[in-house]
Amino acid sequence: MLLKESPKIVKANARELSYSGRIDFTDPLAPIFIFPASSVTMIFKGSKLKALVKNRQSNYSTYIGYVLDGVEEKVILPSNKEVQKITLAENLNSDKQHEIVFFKRQDARCEFTFYGFIVDTESKISMPRKKYRKCMEFYGESAACGKSLEDIHCTNAVDLSNSYKYSNAWNSYAMMTARNLKAEVNIIAQEGIALLDNTGYFNAPQSIGMESIYDKLHFDFNTGEIVNWDFNRYIPQVVVIDIGQNDSIPENYMKEDLDSYKSINWRNHYKEFVLNIRRRYKNAFIVLTTTIIKHDSSWDRAIGLVCEEINDKKIVHFLYSCNGFGGDFHNSKWCAEEMSLELSLFLKGLGAEIWEK
Repeated sequence: MLLKESPKIVKANARELSYSGRIDFTDPLAPIFIFPASSVTMIFKGSKLKALVKNRQSNYSTYIGYVLDGVEEKVILPSNKEVQKITLAENLNSDKQHEIVFFKRQDARCEFTFYGFIVDTESKISMPRKKYRKCMEFYGESAACGKSLEDIHCTNAVDLSNSYKYSNAWNSYAMMTARNLKAEVNIIAQEGIALLDNTGYFNAPQSIGMESIYDKLHFDFNTGEIVNWDFNRYIPQVVVIDIGQNDSIPENYMKEDLDSYKSINWRNHYKEFVLNIRRRYKNAFIVLTTTIIKHDSSWDRAIGLVCEEINDKKIVHFLYSCNGFGGDFHNSKWCAEEMSLELSLFLKGLGAEIWEK
């Protein structure tokens, strides 16, 4: 009750707030941020700013990112699962208009609930700029999540409990590509994920694949919190699928024999996954790719074969100049910038037609 009665609170359902990403709005006053780079934006005049948030997990350190007047920062969120008042700014110029973008740095292991912002009583709140006409969606893994992007020594690739502070989806290649193209974006990505269940790193040893989560809003299979996503809520014109880097775990069967039963089975599942995306978005331009994260080129050849078999002029196969020659687990920010530049130039080169609905 105290939160609702305070005149200083901009509630989460305020019309002045602009949201981006696949977010759970079941309770409009307490939206849940799940997927990487999901964000809320507000324009305000005032000298102080706080955010009201609650951690929804305690296994890993949860960091939240924000961009205030163009300057990016991060804060750690306590894991006690109580509503926290997180100070974002003090002593701002109260006569100046400020912009805050409050976003999710990490993957879906680190959910949090957002209740609103706290500002000065006399603060004036206004609508952010209109959203972009262009809309993108990414289905991917570590690179799209910005996994350990800020770990310049690459020392925490496997130790999730320590590496999470280095993850930053805001500077992932996916988010930078969207900014380059001035597009809204949903990033459906999870560190370590492969296409099929029981492969890849995510949730090992009972690994969960993209097949099982791409159509979900919540997919915490450990707690049983599984909620389907309504694809009518967001219709992208361009979709990027970068699955394939982690599919050789625990067995690199594609490298051993491109025509083995397991290899053919993977290609069949990959084809069906792509066609499922096509069924959801009948007019979307779909890019099939992997990333520069280290993997055998046989997986790219397999994707190329599937692309040829589908034979859809709006589904294409794209390879980066250093495809598969990066690090074992994650990209550096420099690599993400290079990937975003190459992908942005590729999409720009296709002309305005790909953005037509």
